[in-house]
Amino acid sequence: MRGHLFSVALFVWLAAVSVPVALGQSPAEPVPGQIRVQVDEVIVPVTVTDHENRFVSNLEASDFRIFDEGREQNIKYFSRERNQPVVVGFLIDMSNASRLHWKVYQEAAMELVLALMPDDERGRFSGYLVSYGNDAELLVNTTPDPQRIVDRIRKMKPGGGAALFDAIYMALTRRELVKGEPIEPRRVLVVIGDGHDNASTKGLEEVLELAQRNLVTIYGVSTVAFGFNAEGEKNLLRLAEATGGRVEYPLQGLYKDISGYLSKPSDAGNYAITVGTGGYAAEIASGMFRAIASVAGEITTQYILRYVPDESDTGRVFRRIRVEVNLPSVKIRHRDGYYPNRP
Repeated sequence: MRGHLFSVALFVWLAAVSVPVALGQSPAEPVPGQIRVQVDEVIVPVTVTDHENRFVSNLEASDFRIFDEGREQNIKYFSRERNQPVVVGFLIDMSNASRLHWKVYQEAAMELVLALMPDDERGRFSGYLVSYGNDAELLVNTTPDPQRIVDRIRKMKPGGGAALFDAIYMALTRRELVKGEPIEPRRVLVVIGDGHDNASTKGLEEVLELAQRNLVTIYGVSTVAFGFNAEGEKNLLRLAEATGGRVEYPLQGLYKDISGYLSKPSDAGNYAITVGTGGYAAEIASGMFRAIASVAGEITTQYILRYVPDESDTGRVFRRIRVEVNLPSVKIRHRDGYYPNRP
């Protein structure tokens, strides 16, 4: 870590798990098993894309403006280095809803692990695996070895309900930490599933607040098929947009190049990717791999901004962030705010 660039006071109660200030509990009350991190700087990963959704990767610090509760801030640190250190939690939906295309999801998940955990002698990339069916389960604890996660994914079989929120809670609180989290390396969750939840004891807003307090960015690879809507889609969107991530929909574009698919379902073009045919399976696989390539590209191509916020408004519980870029027709993605450590 670059100690002269940011000030961190780290209080370690027990280093086994990371539990930020528990919901409904005073920050002054220590939580058993807690690691408390008091960070003077606010860290904001930012993704910038053009009108064709291509990454804009040649910007300088002078191209950015950042606002905290409407007040412009002075950017203290700026980075656009590719392959920035990250620790990635892979959360995979094992409910009955994933059965139909499980083999494709399985292959895509393994490819994503290998893409986000490249072989690196400096050990900058780590990951862990959580499955969720009727219950959330930590299948592989934090490791720099992608093969351990790939091997475990290969043995997974879907079935049961969907405890997505419990899986997110587990990812944030019940695994081994990497030294320096969540500042460097950064923390990222990738959810491969349709976003529905029917088995959790935790709630959406509860785990979202934990993610924001832990500086976690959440991405989704939706498994909702073409022509269908899932009630859980709004869950994925809420989690991703509030933390600066996004959701990919690889199965929604299967028939985008076929004229009159639903009105003329028996023509030759449509028949080529009818469910059960080789063409359909190939299109599903292609969509999934495009999605995971897009997610991997974004995570490793982000700008990192840091600033020390104005301390004159510390009474506000949640502070809103806005980032502007000195370019026309670009899309900017970043987390929408943060919880100060001394509210």
